[in-house]
Amino acid sequence: MGELAINGVEIEHLGHASFRISYGDYCLYIDPYIKPGDNKKVELILTTHEHFDHCAEENIRDLLEDVGTVVAPGGCVEQLNGLDVKAVEAGDEFDIDKIAVKVVAAYNVNKFREPGKPFHPAGLGVGYVITINKVAIYHAGDTDFIPEMKTLGNIDVALLPIGGFFTMDYKEAALAANAIKPKIVVPMHYDSSGKIKADPEDFKKLVDKSVRVEII
Repeated sequence: MGELAINGVEIEHLGHASFRISYGDYCLYIDPYIKPGDNKKVELILTTHEHFDHCAEENIRDLLEDVGTVVAPGGCVEQLNGLDVKAVEAGDEFDIDKIAVKVVAAYNVNKFREPGKPFHPAGLGVGYVITINKVAIYHAGDTDFIPEMKTLGNIDVALLPIGGFFTMDYKEAALAANAIKPKIVVPMHYDSSGKIKADPEDFKKLVDKSVRVEII
């Protein structure tokens, strides 16, 4: 686990695609497949899609302890009966608690489980741009480098998968980082199985020098 801080907002990479983002006493998680051992109060959980390593039902229920809200696309909503769940799809925008949330597209264009069937077809999952204390954080979800990334606007921190096989590999992720042009990019989704291992240092070498790479 590692973390960085920007304008009072702390971003912790818990592993895989799991992040905890805190601002003062406010705390949210994205894709809590991996969770820390502490009991910090959670206000909000965002999930990117229904797969078990992102919509981790047991962890979500444990973290919320019957309070707080989950934001999720349809397939994950169905797994979380009894919780306060807001169903979303790409294009949605709303404010919740202390943050602004923009739901964006996430899908595969060249990663297939079999010919014509991508691991993550358009409409299955989403990414998020969340803004907290004027810090815009983009979590790409499980995705390839897609055209929508070029129109995200000003991003302070981009959290991008680099592992390949199910998502962008490190070369594709570097192309995405160079197109998005965030202030900081954090590689993710590269450390949990033999199929998606990648060296973040290889990714770092391909990212424009104007973008700061933080391996956390």
